[in-house]
Amino acid sequence: MEAAPVAHLGYDQVLSILRLLPAEAVVSFAATCRAFRDWASTDVLWEALCRRDWGARAATAAAVALAERQCRLPWRRLYAEVARLGALSARRLRVKGLSPRPRASHSLNLVAGWLVVFGGGCEGGRHLDDIWATYVGNGAGNRSSSVLCWQQLPSGTPNGRFGHSCTLVGDALVMFGGINDRGLRLNDTWIGQIISEEPCKMRISWRLLEVGPITPSPRGAHAACCLDDKFIVIHGGIGVHGSRLGDTWLLDLSDGLRSGSWRQMEDTGPFPSPRSGHTLTWIGETHLVLFGGRGSEYDVLNDVWLFDIGDHLPQWKELKCDLSSILGELPSPRVGHSATLVLGGKILVYGGEDSQRRRMDDFWTLDLPALLQFQSGSRKMAKRMWKKLRTDGQSPHCRSFHGACVDTSGCCVYVFGGMVDALAHPAESLGLRFDGQLYQVELVLHL
Repeated sequence: MEAAPVAHLGYDQVLSILRLLPAEAVVSFAATCRAFRDWASTDVLWEALCRRDWGARAATAAAVALAERQCRLPWRRLYAEVARLGALSARRLRVKGLSPRPRASHSLNLVAGWLVVFGGGCEGGRHLDDIWATYVGNGAGNRSSSVLCWQQLPSGTPNGRFGHSCTLVGDALVMFGGINDRGLRLNDTWIGQIISEEPCKMRISWRLLEVGPITPSPRGAHAACCLDDKFIVIHGGIGVHGSRLGDTWLLDLSDGLRSGSWRQMEDTGPFPSPRSGHTLTWIGETHLVLFGGRGSEYDVLNDVWLFDIGDHLPQWKELKCDLSSILGELPSPRVGHSATLVLGGKILVYGGEDSQRRRMDDFWTLDLPALLQFQSGSRKMAKRMWKKLRTDGQSPHCRSFHGACVDTSGCCVYVFGGMVDALAHPAESLGLRFDGQLYQVELVLHL
């Protein structure tokens, strides 16, 4: 019997081919014979697959996290454990002294080891302008048992607002828009530079970014994300007269945060319907993922869109699933949820509320390798796109319009504030309240 053509190839040639295949195809190739199993099991190959599917930054952070734990783990096993992720471990962090007052529609960022909370809305309809920070460290998945201490930073600039976006760009914050105390929609752009004064003390130096005459229209409750520390993309939101917006804008920060320039992305149809309270997540290279939100008719959505800004003509593509094939494995429509990119090329979606303002406490992952294969025509990947996770420990419970951010390892997500359920009494017509607790949610990996 004549040998298969691949048997005539050298190791380097086979390795270059395997690097292009989905992980499942590599595993199938390894099962064909002993020689192929050895070739398809090397650390060099699986490290390359991790970097391809998770992104180089996330793979490097994972390697650092393992080194800090003094854990030597083959890349193939690490890939398999992350792919099998099915549970999270949550706990409420202990805090000493003063804390930020309960709020919702604020921003939460982890920058240079500091968790930073800005603005939001609170009881009585007030819109806050305070800034709080607490140091949690740069360690991957830091599980320090120490009690955290919040520091209130000087505030007043930028002015108070809620429904703004505050995006991490390197070790700086870029804030855009929001709604102020008088209900006015804003379209100003601010840069917040982190200045460490002592090991456990910091301040933020804010300045209005010079962006020229072209800017997005004023808005709040829009979605935003950063691409490769060079660009910020915003989409949608609530406009001046309360209407939902459906436009997409890009802020070019290639001048090193000294100045910026806005331009509207002239996307070719089809494109997402106007909405607010949705999420936009950068997944690497030139791709963004949009999920959920509230539409123009106050309908709440659970559609998924992929946006590619790399082409000469940026293009949106809706990822329509055959719902009958994934029944029971699809998150319900929601608005005011969070979506953070975690280790393993997964978007972790948490909470939100439905059209009846019923808040949720479920965690879902959207698998990006499966998503990208699905959008390229592989329908068999539909069942693997979404997965509901179990939560152990002290769950953050049902909430919406909270803040969430992830640490450098991609293994640990922080959740703060939001609107939560409460027992109704005469002073609480809707039985809701604002929350001020800080939670840490970690991926459960058996390493």
